[in-house]
Order: sequence, then structure tokens, then C-alpha cells
Amino acid sequence: MNNLFDFILRYISWFVFLICEIISLVLLFTYNNYQGSIWMSSANVVTGKVYEVNAGVEQFFSLTDINEQLSKRNLYLEQRVQDLTSQIAAQTGDSSLMKFENYELMKKFNLISAKVVSNSINKRNNLITIDKGEIDGVRKDMGVACGSGVVGIVFMTGRHYSVVMPILNSNSSISCTINKRGYFGYLHWTGGNSRIAFMDEVPRHAHFNLYDKVVTSGYSSVFPPGIEIGKIIHVYNSSDGLSYRCMVELSTNFAKLRDVSVIDDAQMKERIDILRAAQDSLEKK
Repeated sequence: MNNLFDFILRYISWFVFLICEIISLVLLFTYNNYQGSIWMSSANVVTGKVYEVNAGVEQFFSLTDINEQLSKRNLYLEQRVQDLTSQIAAQTGDSSLMKFENYELMKKFNLISAKVVSNSINKRNNLITIDKGEIDGVRKDMGVACGSGVVGIVFMTGRHYSVVMPILNSNSSISCTINKRGYFGYLHWTGGNSRIAFMDEVPRHAHFNLYDKVVTSGYSSVFPPGIEIGKIIHVYNSSDGLSYRCMVELSTNFAKLRDVSVIDDAQMKERIDILRAAQDSLEKK
């Protein structure tokens, strides 16, 4: 307490000066119109800048929700385009397009929006963790996509989080097709470049061009048909010479992946159960 009194007594002249200055300024701006107008103008400028900065901060933090909505919307629009394309094919009888019945499944999907909380791209078996789990309706073997294309398949679920096996995993194998060509194969990643994967088992009689799109085939029980995977940028012969191997530039940039959608198909569990039952039956023979 004595130290406080000593401090006040030592600097009392400064305190008196500051108090007098404040009183003088209040009287000056209150009873003089010109000085008062200058003060109000300056205060408005400062206040405006503060509001401007505050609005910028609010807009920045709202970008997360906007990105999530755009990602979900892009995925929906991509599916809608493929749906309309298939209807045209059904009307015109163009056999180079996929069957209309395959696209009917897309109408039964519920997209569960999720955010990526951890991700890796430089390992041979990369994994992605998202912030949605069993209580949100996420189940094992569900497909995962983003606004630009396929991401991977749900590998493991917890109550609040799930682990996704992305395309960038040596154990990943996704059924795919060359868009509008009707040729099918399987997408694999061999490591290295996170933007490059390979479509294997494309038949030798297939006719297609560089930069043709590669999309999901719809023949698996995970993804609907028509979700973009990437585009063909090079073609090789397979090691046995019986098929083609296509180098695919992935449409999904995993290094910048933030928002994804888990594809909830009401009939997916039934299809998976039937497929597994058939496989078990074959193994027992």
C-alpha cells in the first residue's frame, strides 16, 4: 500500500496534467461547433474502420460454411448432369452412354457434409480423418466425394469421427469407366505424385482419346455412376500385354482437401450384404 502512495506522490503532477487535459478537451469539443464537428468526423472514420475490419473477420470465418455448401452443391450438380445425360441416352438409344437405370440410384442418396481434420498425401497408405461418425449416420464402406470428384471410401467409424481410405492408398481399388465410351477398369494409386493414379484392365479393343474423363462406373456398391475421378493423360500397355493401363490426372486436389460429402445410399448396406454373401458362397464351394 505504501508503494502505491509513493508512486502516486511521485507522479502526481502528471496525473493532474492528464486530468486537466481531458477536462479541457471535453469542454473544447462540447462548446465549440467547429472542433466538435472535427471530433465527430474523426470518430466516425475510426468507427467505420473498426466496423470494416470486424465485417472482414466475420466474412473470413464464414468462408468455411460457404465452402461446405459449394462442395455439396457441386457434387449434386455433377450427379444431376450425369442423370440428364443418361436420360438423353435412354431416349436416343445411344449405346455408348451408360444405362438410365444405373442413375436411378442417385435419387436415393443423402449427402452427409463433413470436414477433414487430418490428412496425408506422402505415404504409401494414406488415410483421412473426418469429423462425422456413427451418430451422424456414417457407416463403413460408404463413398466419400468432394465438389471436384471422388475422395475415397469410409474405412473405419467411431461415434464422432471416421477414417477414410482415399484414392491415395495402395489398397484402394475403385471401379471406373471412361466417360461416354463404356469401357471399364479399376483405379489404383502406386505412390508418388498425389495427382496421378492409374486405370487398369482397360480392354485392348477399347477406343478412346487422351483427356477423356474417367468417372465412377456405378457397378460397385459404393459410388453412384458418373462422379468424376479425373482425365486420361497417357496410355500404356499392361505388363501382360492383354489390356491398357491409363495414367489418370485426378480431379481432386488432396493437398487442399477441406470439405467432403459422405454418400449415404439407403440401399447400399443391402447390396454389400448380398455381395458378401455371394462371395462367401463361392469360397465355400
